Amino acid sequence: MEALSEYIVVIVMAICLAVGYIILVVLKHFLPMDNKWIPLIMGVLGIVINIWVSGWAFTPQILLGGLASGLAATGAFELIKNMAGRQK
Repeated sequence: MEALSEYIVVIVMAICLAVGYIILVVLKHFLPMDNKWIPLIMGVLGIVINIWVSGWAFTPQILLGGLASGLAATGAFELIKNMAGRQK
């Protein structure tokens, strides 16, 4: 797990977290969508954003960084949701 932590790009993770929240809260009321697609969407979005941030360069490190950041955003959202649920 520590090996992947060097690939996580914080700005990409933050953008994916915000977009994932919008998808889950706002768009889910208008579009019927299953939650199982959200990690896939965040992974692909993380790759695209990381390529954009890197000046449209594409290397295996950028691919892995985007994928790790998008999936980390999904995990961070679940962590926040579970911690908030336990406080109530």
